[in-house]
Amino acid sequence: MTELRPRLGVTLPNFRDEPESSFEIAHAADEAGLDGVFGFDHLFRIGRTGRRPALEGLTLLGAVAAETRRVSVGTLVARSTLRPHATLVGAFDALHRISGGRLIAGLGSGDSESRAEMETYGLPFGTMEDRLESLDEAVRASAGRGYPVWIGGAARHVAPMVAHADGWNRWGSTVELFAAGVARVRAVNPRVVCTWGGLVVLSEFEHDARRKAERLEIDPDRHDVIVGGPEHVAEEMRRYVAAGAEWIIAGPIDSTDPENTLLLGEAVLPLLT
Repeated sequence: MTELRPRLGVTLPNFRDEPESSFEIAHAADEAGLDGVFGFDHLFRIGRTGRRPALEGLTLLGAVAAETRRVSVGTLVARSTLRPHATLVGAFDALHRISGGRLIAGLGSGDSESRAEMETYGLPFGTMEDRLESLDEAVRASAGRGYPVWIGGAARHVAPMVAHADGWNRWGSTVELFAAGVARVRAVNPRVVCTWGGLVVLSEFEHDARRKAERLEIDPDRHDVIVGGPEHVAEEMRRYVAAGAEWIIAGPIDSTDPENTLLLGEAVLPLLT
């Protein structure tokens, strides 16, 4: 019996004024054999250099779906408190049709980094309990509509909702925390698809990747960033696969460079089996 390989996706560069770089990454993913492209859902982002613009996530995914033919297109994750649930479900339904059935509807509750943008636009940030209640309602509203629904967040907060979902995503956690989360969510829903996403700095050779990390002012030994050549990146990703990940979603820090996407598809993906 042939062992199924994990699926590998890449994040899109949402935090831009223009969409062309997202199209370039999506085209590269489509051609390089990756399984999916995933967009963030923010109104703006606060970075090291101040406030950064953001392309509206669902609008961008509609355009990316029209620009691609094969890859899944997903939200990582659509915030349940940002839109009325009926509006969010309507957008998901439209994306499902536009993409020809390639949508992955990732949902989340937002975190402390979302507070500034919510309050800037006059939207309530709410308590943790408020946000989790909203997420639960959004998951129930989106489920059973023909596309997979993933829940993003720490397993201790979202595990009960996994009973109504198809997948669970954890961003940036250690392998050990991810494995514990897998056990927790699969105790609720044994069939749930467990997925992991995190930041990467990738180059063709190990030493070049470490030099790139230094240029990007990233400590190459940070626990929440995978830095290396294809062999090392694949080795680190395989640890998450062994812990239960059926999808790995790479978030290149230099997100507009299509070379990352090509290396992920042509050099990393074959090493994941």
